[in-house]
Amino acid sequence: DFTHEFSVGESSAGILKLFRLEDGPCIVGDEKSDPEMMRFLGAEKKRKTGQQFCVWETALLPREVMDRLELKGYKLIHTTGIGQTFVATLHKDAEPGSV
Repeated sequence: DFTHEFSVGESSAGILKLFRLEDGPCIVGDEKSDPEMMRFLGAEKKRKTGQQFCVWETALLPREVMDRLELKGYKLIHTTGIGQTFVATLHKDAEPGSV
């Protein structure tokens, strides 16, 4: 039961995305992720048996997650691979008055 890891976390420097390339659900956030963004990504909050934390999973493919994030204004900056994990760095300009 492999999963795609895709962490949605924002900072002033941008946003870092990680996901594995095996079959399985795509993990798009942790228990502290923005629920509105998670719903936009079609994700459900789940806790795996034996885990101490929750994750948000979506049935979307990583490419579909990236497409939806692009609709929210995120731009792809860089990609790389680490073993079987694909890493994509995205950035979104801060909204005026949000910093």
